[in-house]
Amino acid sequence: MAFEADAWLAAVVGDCDDAIVSKTLDGVIRTWNGGAERLFGYSANECIGKPITLLFPEERLSEEDDILGRLRSGQRIDHFETVRRRKDGKDVHVSVTVSPVRNEAGVIVGASKIARNIGDQKEAGVQQSLLLREMNHRIKNLFSLTAALVALSARGTTGGEALAADLAARLRALARAHELTMPDLSAGDSAENSTTLRALLEAILAPHDDSTGSRITIGGCDAPLSGSALTSVALLLHELATNAAKHGALALADGRLSVELAMQDDRLTMTWAETNARSPKRKERREGFGSTLERAALTGIGATLTRSWRSDGLTIDFAVPLQRLVSVIS
Repeated sequence: MAFEADAWLAAVVGDCDDAIVSKTLDGVIRTWNGGAERLFGYSANECIGKPITLLFPEERLSEEDDILGRLRSGQRIDHFETVRRRKDGKDVHVSVTVSPVRNEAGVIVGASKIARNIGDQKEAGVQQSLLLREMNHRIKNLFSLTAALVALSARGTTGGEALAADLAARLRALARAHELTMPDLSAGDSAENSTTLRALLEAILAPHDDSTGSRITIGGCDAPLSGSALTSVALLLHELATNAAKHGALALADGRLSVELAMQDDRLTMTWAETNARSPKRKERREGFGSTLERAALTGIGATLTRSWRSDGLTIDFAVPLQRLVSVIS
């Protein structure tokens, strides 16, 4: 029965998805299961007899001294989250549990170590944090934009009914623009979403124009937008419009915005020119979450964006490969 139990245990350990390793108190690997091979990429023959620090990034080497010290005192280490290095050089986030191994006399002679890949959990946590930060960023911007739209409606209307009607129209346009920045959520499969760049610009900028339509002008060519590229471009344009409404030309009664689209070889360019815009108090822009969103959007479509301040306002030059505007970025 004892032999049968040992065989069962060996089979369970061998087939376990977690890495299960034993080592001496000197940190030398004694056993190495199939889960360890799958997680770290090394075979048992490559690891047995080698120091466990084979798996440690250089900046994590001090962890082993602490682990061995605690083991010698009989301590068990539960769910210690750290980073280890695979055979292919890639780092992997793991949760490690280390227990002392005793001989028949009760003397600690080594340790068993169980390591579980928590990379997906870590990535999910990062994505959740990013989404929460984006939600907070959007909500704060929404309050600022609403205040700006109230002021804009008040300048262009007389009487309570006219003001209410104008403001309601602007808020509906703002809601539509907001939907366009999140097509994956509003319309299902991103591959099915499509529009054109001019249509997207008109929708996003509509809440900020005046009753005559002369405050904002959009000129030049047009280009189709679809898939994940639509999300990236919508996020970027929404961020530019928000900044203009909060701090730039669209925050001022005499501010003007001109957007010009053009084709240059295999690239589409956009010149975003704000006139009578507020100049920044400091030469460098303060980095915030909006900057993080902007960089992510640009990276997603392989685009570039530069800002330059003129004496009478701001010019933003944007360029993107045409083929990236209709591709689905995974």
